[in-house]
Amino acid sequence: MIYRTCDGMQRRDFLKAGAFGAGLGLSSYLRMASAGEVSPKAKAKAGIFVYLGGGPSHMDSFDLKPEAPSEFRGEFKPIETNVPGIQISEHLPKLAACQDKYAILRGVTHSVAAHQLGTEYVNTGSRPLASLEYPGYGSVFTKEREGSLPSDLPPFVAIPNSPQRPGFLGVKYSPLNTGATPRPGQPFAVRGVTLSGGLTVTEVEKRRGLLHKLDTAFAGYESDSQLLDGLDRFGQQAYSIITSKKAREAFDVSREAPSFAEPFGDDAFGMSCLLAIRLVEAGVGFVTLSLGGWDTHQDNFTKLRENLLPKLDVGLAALFVGLEQRGLLDSTSVFVTGEFGRTPKINSRSTEGGRDHYPRCMFMLMAGGGVRGGQVVGESDETASGPASEGFSPDDAAATFYRNLGVDFTKEYHTSSGRPITIVRDGTPIEQLTA
Repeated sequence: MIYRTCDGMQRRDFLKAGAFGAGLGLSSYLRMASAGEVSPKAKAKAGIFVYLGGGPSHMDSFDLKPEAPSEFRGEFKPIETNVPGIQISEHLPKLAACQDKYAILRGVTHSVAAHQLGTEYVNTGSRPLASLEYPGYGSVFTKEREGSLPSDLPPFVAIPNSPQRPGFLGVKYSPLNTGATPRPGQPFAVRGVTLSGGLTVTEVEKRRGLLHKLDTAFAGYESDSQLLDGLDRFGQQAYSIITSKKAREAFDVSREAPSFAEPFGDDAFGMSCLLAIRLVEAGVGFVTLSLGGWDTHQDNFTKLRENLLPKLDVGLAALFVGLEQRGLLDSTSVFVTGEFGRTPKINSRSTEGGRDHYPRCMFMLMAGGGVRGGQVVGESDETASGPASEGFSPDDAAATFYRNLGVDFTKEYHTSSGRPITIVRDGTPIEQLTA
């Protein structure tokens, strides 16, 4: 399902990501892919970023205030989790049953209340600037991997697409978008990876031979073009992925044992979570997932109760539990966030009311990669209108996420014009998460 936020615009980030995924084949993508370095001491070897587009209500999910006045607290009741003293929404029972596997950040705060800018902020960890486009987490991680990931798998995959862009790092660090989400029990076709339409490996080899002849015929053309630099090397990598049994099997969720796949349900988000585990297990370095529709200005409680919270509950709980069952939770850093929270006070835009944009207070979730699950870090005030004390910023969360991934968030990059830029401009790691 495609969700549109209240501003009605098709955001630049999704436009660019979508155009990239649809307009470039695998060879083109890989030709533009490269790598850098990560800390060998990092506990996490891979990352999964879950983006909740639209801005989920913190008060109706992970930061309920049952003692607040009725115009704030809303309709939902808190339930106990499997960690004594921690409560979350009654519509998240599966996540409540695995609270020990993830940590909740409460009292996260910033001041960017527009969808596009808020999205850029939480997907990069740096407050947006009009003069600069920061790279997303997956792009930075891909750059820092130093070629250590398998050559027959894409290093950065977005299911089905992602607002994370490579920014000033250049398009070579963009994700490979799947363009679709898998379905239960069915082979998943990914453009540029899956041999579809009856195409065989033998035919691919013939076409590769023809391309080689064309490359030879046009040798010397645009010899100084940076875009064509390394064409042979990345063409070979594309060929390796297309003909790789490992790659085809990693994307094929129908190969998963029914007993393992069943908890993910049959929803697109749940199946995307299942695919993310398969990709990380195969050796993909970074995966982004998306669940949109959280822009609940109207009918907030019906939308959350009947659609959004159940989908999140099934998929995300299965992701945490599945990673642990496969022995991957410790080595995979997971970050879950929307672009902001929603107003603590319920509006009157519909019969039951809704909640509007509210960046002053929100939640985030983190798991794996050194994060200690079963805890709440931070606190909001009595009406969840702001942090109870100083609070945390998206920059702090970014510094934490990068550190868990072994990336030096203080490292300095340079734009094409030579401008020095640190990976995270502001921000300090949240020590309680890993203590």
